[in-house]
Amino acid sequence: MTAVIFGLAIAAAALAALWPWLAPRTRAWPSEPAVSGDDVRRAVSSLRDLQFAEAAGTIDHADAIRLRGVLERSAFVTGPVTAPARAPIRTIGIAALLVGIAAALVAQSLPQAAGDRAPGELITGTVPAAGPTTADLEARAKAAPRDVPTLLALADAYRQDGRVSDAVTTYRGVLAIDANSVPALNGLALILTQAGQPDGAMLAVDRVLQLRPKDPDGLFLKGLLLYQKEDWQGAIDVWTVYLDVGEFHPAAPMVRSLYQDAKGKLAP
Repeated sequence: MTAVIFGLAIAAAALAALWPWLAPRTRAWPSEPAVSGDDVRRAVSSLRDLQFAEAAGTIDHADAIRLRGVLERSAFVTGPVTAPARAPIRTIGIAALLVGIAAALVAQSLPQAAGDRAPGELITGTVPAAGPTTADLEARAKAAPRDVPTLLALADAYRQDGRVSDAVTTYRGVLAIDANSVPALNGLALILTQAGQPDGAMLAVDRVLQLRPKDPDGLFLKGLLLYQKEDWQGAIDVWTVYLDVGEFHPAAPMVRSLYQDAKGKLAP
């Protein structure tokens, strides 16, 4: 069987190498296409920026929901598919060599993989499952009510679904198990900020920064709360630290703008 697989691979490699002489070349080698993942990464970054903008009160909640839907859809919109052009001869030759090497490796490793698998199990494994749904997380939390990572994931899922009351209850459940849970404190602070309860949000943020003085989420939210109170100097002081440690934090572009605005407020 190994010999058959190896022979087929060599035949395919030979055909690939001879193809440029068997078929006419009618089109030029195209430029490198854009990476499709770029759109998804940009959409994810924009969604996180939208979340912080909503927390900052710079965008209405209804508009945020509408924009979130647009951004989520845009991550999967693709342009027209163009037919691939014929590759240069040198590229085909290199590809043929790589195919031959890969065939040799497959011929060597395939029997081992086949011998290790359970009866009826595919050699190539199974397709990775999608992330857990809110219902999945609820079931896990019910089965393990003191599993902090599951509870945090569930609280985040509630918050993203707009189930604010459930998110608050779940974050508080985490804090009942671990009073020093920074993610739970940050989650509560973000919800309270969005709900227009700055005093409660500040209490949670101050606790975060006692536990972790350079936590980017905590520094962002504290600076935002101070900015909303028009404590320009306080916001500048906090955000100075934030911009030092949170260069790649998703809220950094917004903070830079507000930071300069706060400095302008203090200018004589």
